[in-house]
Amino acid sequence: MSQRIHTISSQPLTIQHLKTILKDDVQLELSDEVRHKIAACRKYLDDKIRKSTHPIYGINTGFGSLYNQNISTDQLEKLQENLVKSHACGTGPEVPKEIVRLMLFLKIQSLSYGYSGVQVVTVERLKDWYNKHVLPKIYEMGSLGASGDLAPLAHLSLPLIGLGEVNVDGQVLSGGEANKRFGWDVIHLQSKEGLALLNGTQFMSSYGMWCILHAQRIMKLANMIGALSVDVFDGRIEPFLAPVHAIRPHTGQVEVAKEVRTLLNGSELQKQAKKHVQDPYSFRCIPQVHGASWQAIQYITQIMLTEINSVTDNPNVFPEEDMIISGGNFHGQPLALALDYLAIALAELGNISERRTYQLISGSRELPNYLTANPGINSGLMIPQYTSASLVSQNKQLCTPASVDSIVSSNGQEDHVSMGANAATKAYRIVHNLYSILAIELITASQALHFRKPLKTSPPLKKLVDTFRQHVPFIENDRVLHDDMMKAEHFLKQIELPE
Repeated sequence: MSQRIHTISSQPLTIQHLKTILKDDVQLELSDEVRHKIAACRKYLDDKIRKSTHPIYGINTGFGSLYNQNISTDQLEKLQENLVKSHACGTGPEVPKEIVRLMLFLKIQSLSYGYSGVQVVTVERLKDWYNKHVLPKIYEMGSLGASGDLAPLAHLSLPLIGLGEVNVDGQVLSGGEANKRFGWDVIHLQSKEGLALLNGTQFMSSYGMWCILHAQRIMKLANMIGALSVDVFDGRIEPFLAPVHAIRPHTGQVEVAKEVRTLLNGSELQKQAKKHVQDPYSFRCIPQVHGASWQAIQYITQIMLTEINSVTDNPNVFPEEDMIISGGNFHGQPLALALDYLAIALAELGNISERRTYQLISGSRELPNYLTANPGINSGLMIPQYTSASLVSQNKQLCTPASVDSIVSSNGQEDHVSMGANAATKAYRIVHNLYSILAIELITASQALHFRKPLKTSPPLKKLVDTFRQHVPFIENDRVLHDDMMKAEHFLKQIELPE
């Protein structure tokens, strides 16, 4: 398989860049421009340390509340090494490999701007890890989301100094073993480097960007599956017509209504006379509910893109201005608020989906109870709705905002934190739950379509169901529905969607 090259440069990252970069066959390389910026910043910092006797936070001082402890020049490398070791305090589940790979890339990108004072060789090593799929073991819990993601990024950095563990080709190796396997020397961290590696929002932003990439996919799936549910429930098209939304022109509402109209175009079910004057909200209000989530996802996408195109460590080194400034770009509040908002927006897509599932199995509108032709001996789709309700309930609990919390740390020096890391991992769980909820709705709506024969749904929705039926066939009699649900989830995660 031929490999594609992505060159790290000053070009802003887009969603499309990320979709391309995260493919397994993509290799990273540093542009000459990036190498020059990194090297120039490092040289400036070395010169500054050599000529100055003034304390510079995190470079010749201690960290956090130990900022008033001066460190002698001969101890600067030890200071940075100790920082990485002492801050590797993660716990809980291991961070998924797909997130670790994204963390690696985003850390390389942030360091490439030339405001962090790292060595070129350090960034090269991170690049080599990415290219060879050497993924440090990182743990989910431990970041407060201010001073950056200290604990997770410390675990990311440990193998640079021959410590920690990495996943390689299905094996777990120590940092030292990985270095031997690939012929790498231990990186001798120079002044500021440990801090540059540990300060930053790459844990939060990696989870956030993963969630955004899937949220955009889920939005399309929710509209498709929702449209199918409208059709098989014998729902009316009028709530989706353009004049309704022209007089309340929220962008998301208008877009979703237009998309559902397009999806339902050509449906025989829509052409038949309707017995019901009005549909339940979970069908009739799809443009308003899905549309609000659509707009939220657009807004949060811009927040996340700004973040991944930023420098988020501390202090920031400005060679051209001859300044080293200790600021707060590591603070995750922009991400924490956005991720809490994303959690709510996604949870609502699941909330309304479960209601449609419930309506479809309720025996309404000439559909059989639980969508089984032979009730009693068969329970049909009774229990998948229970599962959906359980997931929806958990999502509601996960929507409790993390960003409103703050716990003082570092003896009061770090007295307001974002808790953005907790917001990020909650959003990640909601995304996975939402795939399950939509999978159950798709199983249910596809089953209901069978009972509308000989009338057909629209061509695009028929294509969706026909493709789905290759993975999950019609349920004639009771079977182990867990297997169907897993296949449906996999289908939703893999099916090609229009851009």
